[in-house]
Amino acid sequence: MPPHPPGTLPPPSYPYPWAGQRSETPEETAPRLLPVPSRHHLLRVAAAVACVVLGLGLIGGAATGSWLTGDSAADPAARDTFATARGLWHSVPVDTLFPRTLAGDGAGPGGADREWTRIGVAPDSGCAGTLDPLLLGTLRPVGCARVLRATYVDATSSNVTTVGLVFTQADALAMDTLRSRFHDESLDERADLMPRTFPVKGTVAGGFGDAQRASWTVNVLTEAPVVVFAVSGFADGRKIAAPQPVDKAMAKGATTAPAQSGLGHEAKGIADRIERGLRKTVSERTAASP
Repeated sequence: MPPHPPGTLPPPSYPYPWAGQRSETPEETAPRLLPVPSRHHLLRVAAAVACVVLGLGLIGGAATGSWLTGDSAADPAARDTFATARGLWHSVPVDTLFPRTLAGDGAGPGGADREWTRIGVAPDSGCAGTLDPLLLGTLRPVGCARVLRATYVDATSSNVTTVGLVFTQADALAMDTLRSRFHDESLDERADLMPRTFPVKGTVAGGFGDAQRASWTVNVLTEAPVVVFAVSGFADGRKIAAPQPVDKAMAKGATTAPAQSGLGHEAKGIADRIERGLRKTVSERTAASP
């Protein structure tokens, strides 16, 4: 796929499940006179009906099996999980979604341990103004509903990272479609789709703005209507000319400033731990639901 110019929204590589529907024409809805079938035709019809009945039985069995194994988007348990997760932004304590401290055992370069401390939590907000317009447009098919953000600092006060949860209005099928698009079109590597930071006044993250972004990650979940992101930078406010997505910043032998400073590991490590906590909370809340 040819690259899209910066500042433009890439069109989907394929239509979303609800796209491309059309109305029936008058010819399609009008009743038609049918010819009287011949005897051979009736025999063929009877055979076809038998095949259809057999096919429906096989399809029904497959559907039942997929429900039992949790592979179907129509699974009632999946619907319960999505319904539970969708309301977490206003029903769960902030310390549950964004713990005051995060232990990053083995999360640093070379498997070094990391530890992060939360230094600020943004008020829950709408999506416009919180997300870059191009990123917001890319998420539009899943209906951005609410954004939660927090900023962390590492134990040396050298690096700062904003992590966020974008709660959507989508079902499992729509989230799966969006995740596939991010993967197929490498949207998580586009610098013009990089998440915004949350600077915290009066702290080492007070100057953490767009120009200070060094590495980032965006992950579309399929088990919950949530997109998890994180973006990292230096605490001293230095500008970064060429930010890198976490996969490139964490690549073996990478020599860029984000890579050498472990900022890819910072963004990835914090995002992973916030995501794990979210999954655990969703699982516990779903199990506790009547």
